[in-house]
Amino acid sequence: MLLQTSTTPLTNDGFTITAAEPWFKVKVQLIQQYLRSFVTHCADKSDEIIVVDLFAGSGLYSLGYQRELFAGSCLASLSDELPISKWIFCERDPEAVKALKIRVNRYFKGKHVLIFDDPVDRLPEKLQYYIPVSKRGFRVSVICILDPFSIDVPFSVLDKLQALGLNFIIPFTFSLNDRHNYQFYLNEHREKLKRFLGEFTDLTRLDDVKSNLEFYKRVVRTMRNNLLMLGFNSSLSVQRLDSGLMELPIYYMGVFSKTLPARVIQREVEENLHNQFTLFDKV
Repeated sequence: MLLQTSTTPLTNDGFTITAAEPWFKVKVQLIQQYLRSFVTHCADKSDEIIVVDLFAGSGLYSLGYQRELFAGSCLASLSDELPISKWIFCERDPEAVKALKIRVNRYFKGKHVLIFDDPVDRLPEKLQYYIPVSKRGFRVSVICILDPFSIDVPFSVLDKLQALGLNFIIPFTFSLNDRHNYQFYLNEHREKLKRFLGEFTDLTRLDDVKSNLEFYKRVVRTMRNNLLMLGFNSSLSVQRLDSGLMELPIYYMGVFSKTLPARVIQREVEENLHNQFTLFDKV
């Protein structure tokens, strides 16, 4: 397992807590590794570093029936002592927004945090007022965590966000199992899939897939290629998966950046994970 860095004790405060499968905790920890690497590499070159989480949730998750609580990506990013100047958390569920605001105020009152409940398609317009534009003598670096566990974010939104200077950490995860299989997406949710990959995408190229795994790999490949066309450099890592919601042996974690070489970030994360596993084996 990954080593935790958060020192903030999180307890059941009576507000909304989201149940999660065990692999989700590892995913959150991995996202923090990528976030930490990005921020560290940007620190000496940036006057302002901003973290955006488009699907912040309530900030708190549980394994089993609240037997073990752990912070989501948003609260975990606040726990790390990193040179981040501003956090922007986005969430649309009213109960989750309420819980997130309370937890941020309780545990991280001294940090500059904004919480928005706008619909996803309106966020680019909203964010442009809160993300400064880099100019000569003043550089802004922005990293966006995009982890909706769905295909609900249209590619057009990513296009608008990248125009604001956002870089992305994207775990490519969504419900994919016997019920929500590749035929479910290609038939019942074909229009949503097309919006997710980009209206310009030719979905007929996916019509010959024969399995969920093949469908998943080709969806990720298509998304990566479309993001490359926007000018990003990218890096994908393969992560093991054991999930009842996403019944695949692996999933991909992607970094898409115009600020830094994505492969440098991935290489550093892999080295850190290797060192952690080495230390763990020696115990």
